[in-house]
Amino acid sequence: MRARFDTLFGRLFGVLLIAIVLAHLLAFAWFHYYGPPPPPPPPAFPEDMDGQRPPMDPRLAPRPARPWFGGPLVPLTFQLISLIIAAWYGAKLLSRPIQRLSDAAERLSENLDSAPLEESGPREARQAAHTFNKMQQRIIEQVKQRSRMLGAVSHDLRTPLSRLKLRLEQIDDDKLQGQMRQDLDDMISMLDATLGYLHEQRTSEASQWMDVQALVESLSENAQDQGANVQASGHCAPLQVQPMALRSCINNLLDNALRYAGNALITLEDNRQHLVIRVIDHGPGIAADKREAVFEPFFRLEGSRNRNSGGVGLGMTIAREAAQRLGGQLSLEETPGGGLTAIIRLPRT
Repeated sequence: MRARFDTLFGRLFGVLLIAIVLAHLLAFAWFHYYGPPPPPPPPAFPEDMDGQRPPMDPRLAPRPARPWFGGPLVPLTFQLISLIIAAWYGAKLLSRPIQRLSDAAERLSENLDSAPLEESGPREARQAAHTFNKMQQRIIEQVKQRSRMLGAVSHDLRTPLSRLKLRLEQIDDDKLQGQMRQDLDDMISMLDATLGYLHEQRTSEASQWMDVQALVESLSENAQDQGANVQASGHCAPLQVQPMALRSCINNLLDNALRYAGNALITLEDNRQHLVIRVIDHGPGIAADKREAVFEPFFRLEGSRNRNSGGVGLGMTIAREAAQRLGGQLSLEETPGGGLTAIIRLPRT
């Protein structure tokens, strides 16, 4: 709760408000205790010979008591209200450019092709917006350059690998031919996985409302159509996410569960703060001291490079980075009774 209200606007407004109130309280106290003294009482007049007082000079007549609203309280109140309004407006003017910059940075983190920040407002705000827009353009150019490089690398590597596969047919030794074909298939699989991983890193998409429950049920049915033992349970309300990132995250976790355990259960748990997606299997599991290491690129628990036994070690990396792009977290726990449970926590904001 404290972090929610700990803003630049709140700090500026609070400091100015405290200073204004304190200054007025001190001024009021000084005016009350050290203000001008009341006028002296009129002098006494001797009685005349008939025992009656002579007529009093009107200038020396006692002044009537001033009403309560004639004192300094009302002017001070008006002044206090005016200064509070001025402090609020000034603090809002100071915090508005920073809020605009923060919103633009949030949009950029979700979509590199978001609209540039409007260069308006005070000079400092215009300079910050101009610098931010230049940074966005440089990032976009770097991403495009890397995309072109990935396309060139993919083409240059696939061409000699395809020629090698054709030349394998000229080898008479069937055993050697099979071993070399397996090695080439592994190389192609590693190339495809690496390019897919790099593609996931450079992909940006806008958030939109999505029926996560329908997505989970669709992935489960697709796996069942291919003969896999996959079940889905639970309900949830629609969530604002990046659809491709969420699909990639769940898909990689599901593939990992089916590869090692041959079965998987996807559960949904929804509340006001988070949507929790669990991919549960009853396979061999992962030791507690290795659960963070499996998120490193190309890390595999077994020494074999055979894709059939464990892929190339990028699935869990892609899944965690996809979860982070969604603003969530991905963690691993042991399944009760043996196995591995992958837990995706997505915020509802």
